[in-house]
Amino acid sequence: MMEQTYNPMTLPSNDNVNAYSFSVDLNGQWFITKGAMIAYYGNITFQAVTAFASAQAWVAAKFSSPVYIHDWVVAEGQGKLILGDRGFDINSYTLEDGNLTIKANNLLAFDSNLELKQSIVPGFVTLIGSGIFLASSNGPVIFVEPPFRADPEALLGWADVPSPSVHHDAEWMTRSIMASVQGAFGRASGEEKQYDFTGQGTILLQSSEAVRRDNALMRLVESQTDLLAPHQAGQLGQRLVARAQQANQ
Repeated sequence: MMEQTYNPMTLPSNDNVNAYSFSVDLNGQWFITKGAMIAYYGNITFQAVTAFASAQAWVAAKFSSPVYIHDWVVAEGQGKLILGDRGFDINSYTLEDGNLTIKANNLLAFDSNLELKQSIVPGFVTLIGSGIFLASSNGPVIFVEPPFRADPEALLGWADVPSPSVHHDAEWMTRSIMASVQGAFGRASGEEKQYDFTGQGTILLQSSEAVRRDNALMRLVESQTDLLAPHQAGQLGQRLVARAQQANQ
């Protein structure tokens, strides 16, 4: 069967081209993560959020995340903008006067009606207001209601529900020698550590525990090491070296 060939008139308008790509009918500004643009038709420019914010105050008001600001650009103009994320499933979501916290590495794009804030949970950001955003996932997204405990690697985000607490399954770690060893080196699995949700709202899960590497977390961790005394920084360095050696075995 011959695959469909698209042009600006036949591309979907604010809808999926297929499970792995999405066509935005751009008429104004969208925030998109670096590397998400596959192709585009029309008159569209791309400028780093850091540079854009210095020229237009509304960008700084809409994007408040020092950790992730270097990973985003503003797409501005008119045309068809095709986005993707390395073969991950792409879905669009509509937020209506609400708030949704999502894993930063899975947030692909959002329109300029929404505001982005840094979450208190490392590795996550929060969208506030009314608008459309795109997110990638490793497999279809599953929606569940609290009370619920989720594997940190499978967790995609949560909407209109308080931030989770962390639950450690001490009994499982006691039974598992390997889990204890991994825990000593800072490695964890969903069996020993989960995010515990209570209250009302919706939790979004990926269908796989495989996660993408979040380069911004390195910047976050590095910024916090300034708070350590010299001997504490040395101890942390030794633990990280041991962890890296274990991972390479």
